Amino acid sequence: MAAIDTNVLIRLLTQDDPGLARKAEAYLAAHAPLWISVAVLVETIHVLTRLYGWDKPALVALLKSITNSREFIFHDQAAVAAAAHRWVTAKAGFVDCLNVELAKAHGKDPLATFDQDAARLPGALKL
Repeated sequence: MAAIDTNVLIRLLTQDDPGLARKAEAYLAAHAPLWISVAVLVETIHVLTRLYGWDKPALVALLKSITNSREFIFHDQAAVAAAAHRWVTAKAGFVDCLNVELAKAHGKDPLATFDQDAARLPGALKL
Protein backbone atom coordinates (compact mmCIF):
# COMPACT_ATOMS: atom_id res chain seq x y z
CA MET A 1 0.00 0.00 0.00
CA ALA A 2 1.33 3.41 -0.96
CA ALA A 3 1.07 6.58 1.11
CA ILE A 4 0.49 10.16 -0.01
CA ASP A 5 1.33 13.52 1.45
CA THR A 6 -0.86 16.57 1.92
CA ASN A 7 -0.02 18.10 -1.46
CA VAL A 8 -1.22 15.03 -3.33
CA LEU A 9 -4.41 14.77 -1.27
CA ILE A 10 -5.15 18.48 -1.79
CA ARG A 11 -4.77 18.08 -5.57
CA LEU A 12 -7.16 15.11 -5.51
CA LEU A 13 -9.73 17.00 -3.45
CA THR A 14 -9.60 20.44 -5.03
CA GLN A 15 -8.49 19.81 -8.63
CA ASP A 16 -6.94 23.30 -8.38
CA ASP A 17 -4.00 22.47 -10.66
CA PRO A 18 -5.15 20.32 -13.59
CA GLY A 19 -1.69 18.94 -14.37
CA LEU A 20 -0.92 17.92 -10.80
CA ALA A 21 -4.48 16.66 -10.32
CA ARG A 22 -4.05 14.33 -13.32
CA LYS A 23 -0.79 12.99 -11.87
CA ALA A 24 -2.43 12.48 -8.47
CA GLU A 25 -5.41 10.71 -10.06
CA ALA A 26 -3.11 8.44 -12.07
CA TYR A 27 -1.21 7.56 -8.90
CA LEU A 28 -4.48 6.84 -7.09
CA ALA A 29 -5.68 4.65 -9.96
CA ALA A 30 -2.43 2.67 -9.92
CA HIS A 31 -2.00 2.34 -6.16
CA ALA A 32 -5.40 2.52 -4.46
CA PRO A 33 -6.09 2.35 -1.65
CA LEU A 34 -3.74 5.11 -0.58
CA TRP A 35 -2.69 5.38 3.05
CA ILE A 36 -3.17 8.74 4.76
CA SER A 37 -1.43 9.50 8.04
CA VAL A 38 -3.10 11.46 10.81
CA ALA A 39 -0.57 14.26 10.22
CA VAL A 40 -1.51 14.49 6.54
CA LEU A 41 -5.21 14.53 7.42
CA VAL A 42 -4.78 17.30 10.02
CA GLU A 43 -2.68 19.38 7.63
CA THR A 44 -5.24 18.84 4.86
CA ILE A 45 -8.09 20.08 7.06
CA HIS A 46 -5.99 23.11 8.00
CA VAL A 47 -5.11 23.93 4.36
CA LEU A 48 -8.69 23.49 3.14
CA THR A 49 -9.94 25.78 5.92
CA ARG A 50 -7.29 28.50 5.80
CA LEU A 51 -6.28 28.62 2.16
CA TYR A 52 -9.36 27.36 0.34
CA GLY A 53 -12.05 28.73 2.67
CA TRP A 54 -13.92 25.47 3.17
CA ASP A 55 -16.41 25.65 6.03
CA LYS A 56 -17.16 23.04 8.66
CA PRO A 57 -20.16 21.46 6.86
CA ALA A 58 -18.07 20.99 3.71
CA LEU A 59 -15.20 19.50 5.71
CA VAL A 60 -17.53 17.17 7.64
CA ALA A 61 -19.02 15.96 4.35
CA LEU A 62 -15.51 15.44 2.98
CA LEU A 63 -14.43 13.48 6.05
CA LYS A 64 -17.50 11.24 5.87
CA SER A 65 -16.90 10.66 2.18
CA ILE A 66 -13.21 9.83 2.34
CA THR A 67 -13.40 7.73 5.51
CA ASN A 68 -16.00 5.56 3.77
CA SER A 69 -14.12 5.47 0.48
CA ARG A 70 -12.34 2.41 -0.83
CA GLU A 71 -9.69 4.70 -2.28
CA PHE A 72 -8.17 5.72 1.07
CA ILE A 73 -7.08 4.04 4.27
CA PHE A 74 -6.31 6.13 7.33
CA HIS A 75 -3.89 5.58 10.13
CA ASP A 76 -6.30 4.86 13.03
CA GLN A 77 -9.28 4.64 10.67
CA ALA A 78 -11.83 4.12 13.46
CA ALA A 79 -10.54 7.10 15.46
CA VAL A 80 -10.65 9.33 12.38
CA ALA A 81 -14.24 8.28 11.62
CA ALA A 82 -15.28 8.78 15.27
CA ALA A 83 -13.65 12.22 15.35
CA ALA A 84 -15.44 13.24 12.15
CA HIS A 85 -18.74 12.08 13.63
CA ARG A 86 -18.13 13.89 16.92
CA TRP A 87 -17.05 17.09 15.17
CA VAL A 88 -20.50 17.51 13.59
CA THR A 89 -21.95 18.81 16.87
CA ALA A 90 -18.83 19.78 18.82
CA LYS A 91 -17.70 23.32 19.49
CA ALA A 92 -14.17 21.96 19.63
CA GLY A 93 -12.13 21.81 16.46
CA PHE A 94 -11.50 18.70 14.42
CA VAL A 95 -7.98 18.28 15.81
CA ASP A 96 -9.34 18.32 19.37
CA CYS A 97 -11.94 15.71 18.45
CA LEU A 98 -9.25 13.62 16.77
CA ASN A 99 -6.88 13.88 19.74
CA VAL A 100 -9.59 12.66 22.12
CA GLU A 101 -10.51 9.77 19.82
CA LEU A 102 -6.87 8.78 19.32
CA ALA A 103 -6.29 8.80 23.09
CA LYS A 104 -9.37 6.59 23.57
CA ALA A 105 -8.33 4.23 20.77
CA HIS A 106 -4.97 3.69 22.42
CA GLY A 107 -6.32 3.39 25.98
CA LYS A 108 -4.78 6.69 27.04
CA ASP A 109 -7.86 8.60 28.12
CA PRO A 110 -8.80 10.95 29.50
CA LEU A 111 -7.03 13.54 27.39
CA ALA A 112 -6.05 16.42 29.68
CA THR A 113 -6.57 19.88 28.24
CA PHE A 114 -6.81 23.55 29.12
CA ASP A 115 -9.09 24.14 26.11
CA GLN A 116 -12.66 24.70 27.31
CA ASP A 117 -14.32 23.45 24.12
CA ALA A 118 -12.12 20.35 23.95
CA ALA A 119 -12.79 19.66 27.64
CA ARG A 120 -16.49 19.26 26.86
CA LEU A 121 -15.75 16.25 24.67
CA PRO A 122 -16.41 12.85 26.24
CA GLY A 123 -12.99 11.42 27.04
CA ALA A 124 -11.39 14.79 27.81
CA LEU A 125 -10.51 16.28 31.17
CA LYS A 126 -10.20 20.02 31.81
CA LEU A 127 -7.24 20.88 34.00
